[in-house]
Amino acid sequence: MARVPYVSREDLPESQQPIYDRIASTRGTIPNVFKALMNSPEATEVVAAVGEYLRYKCPVDGAIRETAILATAREMNNQYEWSQHEPVARSVGVRDEVIDAIRSGKAPMGLPAKEGVFVQAAKEMVKSGVLTDRTFQAIEHLLGTRQTVDFVVLVGYYSMLSRCIHTLGVELDEGLEATLPL
Repeated sequence: MARVPYVSREDLPESQQPIYDRIASTRGTIPNVFKALMNSPEATEVVAAVGEYLRYKCPVDGAIRETAILATAREMNNQYEWSQHEPVARSVGVRDEVIDAIRSGKAPMGLPAKEGVFVQAAKEMVKSGVLTDRTFQAIEHLLGTRQTVDFVVLVGYYSMLSRCIHTLGVELDEGLEATLPL
């Protein structure tokens, strides 16, 4: 059960409704996480802008992005993020074997190195807050410096969002199914 009210556009003063409208225009809807965060519209605006960059403008390949998001959701035991991103991951070409390995907690074991390293990196960042030199070098070798920084920001963003979701008790959006074993 949500610990804060879900804020609708009509709940906001007219001066803050453009924040709501921008989120709706980039995502097609206002997910519950942003409805909860909208209790602080200015903070939501900044959080949504970072998410917009990472999801829609960042040069990191969509399959790598979604693999990292799912791995972060798994490590954070975040049903909400998992349920939001599992269909997105499939739509951008993340293989079922990768999704299943992440869901089960076995990944990166059994995955090819080029896929497993992204899972390993997300796990390391969530667990210890840093990447080992070996993992960092592998990511940088595959992505280059700029996209390595984007990858680090991506995992950091979804870790932060996960903490907000858990703390605020954000519920799954209508139509989504809980598919992550917790």
